[in-house]
Amino acid sequence: MGQAKSWRRADVAPQSSQGAPSQMDVTLLPQELLVLILSWVPSWTLVTVGRLVCRQWKDLIDGPVLWKLQGERDPSKREAFCAALEAARHCPRMEWARVGVLQPFGRNLIKNPRGKDQFQHWQVSHRDDICTDGISICQKSQLVDLVKEGLWEDLLDSFQPDIFISDCQPLHPDLNCSPDPRSGHPHEPWSCTNTLVIVLLAADKNSVITSIFIPEWNVPFQQASHVFRKYGPGVRFLQFMHIGNCTGAEHTAHITDSTVLVKLSR
Repeated sequence: MGQAKSWRRADVAPQSSQGAPSQMDVTLLPQELLVLILSWVPSWTLVTVGRLVCRQWKDLIDGPVLWKLQGERDPSKREAFCAALEAARHCPRMEWARVGVLQPFGRNLIKNPRGKDQFQHWQVSHRDDICTDGISICQKSQLVDLVKEGLWEDLLDSFQPDIFISDCQPLHPDLNCSPDPRSGHPHEPWSCTNTLVIVLLAADKNSVITSIFIPEWNVPFQQASHVFRKYGPGVRFLQFMHIGNCTGAEHTAHITDSTVLVKLSR
């Protein structure tokens, strides 16, 4: 018995004088283990709190490895992270913390793209005062703050990622127009045409960098699209305007799958 040795399990934390386990200093962990632990922390907390802890944490949160772990673990983030990896091939000064939280690449930057809940997030204006021959004009617009959505000034000015625009016309008239009760013909044939006006604006929201006018189309489910490339420095906002004209209807065609998508695909 005199040769028996005392031992303590390696996974038991040392006890303080009060008998409670002492706190572990996570900064002493190997970097691979630390980044794995941090990857389980919610993205917003990582950026708003974790980056302020120390320089080591800031460097990890600003790098791609942590966000790669989150992207691989969460199916809802996987596509956005793959798009970010592709963007990183063209933009070495990638702001990973910003991209990890806001996911600006590969997602639709238009809010409520199908105009549900009474066109929430859209500004709607009816121009009934200039209606002629039963034609009603309605404009639906949305201002997209590209920086607030996750892009940044250097990226927009130096790399100028492609900005994809699209919209399409629904098939069924019930999804487009509601019959005008004033006409007395609830089943009156409908006719809708749609026009897109997209404007890239500077920081003052007034100075136009470039714009595109997509002419009227009225074929069901015909898609109108455009890609902005090499539009020049200074772009900070995008104005998306959908203008519809209808005959025999109280309102114009509803928007369907309006899309603003940013990709670094050069």
